[in-house]
Amino acid sequence: MSKLEDIPNEMKSVVGKTELDAIASSPLRYRRPWELLWGNISKGNVCVAGDALHPMTPDLGQGGCAALEDGVVLARCIAEALLKPGGEENNGKIVDEEEEYKRIEMGLKNYAQERRWRSIDLVSTAYMVGYLQQNSGMIMNFLRDKLLPRFLPGMLLRKASFDCGTLKY
Repeated sequence: MSKLEDIPNEMKSVVGKTELDAIASSPLRYRRPWELLWGNISKGNVCVAGDALHPMTPDLGQGGCAALEDGVVLARCIAEALLKPGGEENNGKIVDEEEEYKRIEMGLKNYAQERRWRSIDLVSTAYMVGYLQQNSGMIMNFLRDKLLPRFLPGMLLRKASFDCGTLKY
């Protein structure tokens, strides 16, 4: 409570009255960008999404948004894979489970390809922004206090204005 100097008294009161067992705490997770670059995002008919794909510190405020993006991109990729026209003999319908499996696998590969670089970008940027904000020293203080405020708002807006495509089906 002693570190809450500039917080309004109403907020301090809420924090002070909160029972300790009502507070959920878990460590922040981080995924190294090269794990996303070379690791598997999908394998067969299974893929990862949300925090399993791109755990990041909250410094960008994009974790939940990125998970929603994953859902839209995943739905689009699976729909495109399953609903793409088939041969004339089956009128575009999936004939057997093996074909369905292959289509799902291709949809998940497309999803992984589409989300890989966006995830690397978000995870790396969140880490760097957090690193700058939480460290000190003459150079770090200068970067954080003088340069970061000029670039951070624009960068955050660019990260947030991501178009994950249209759901056609």
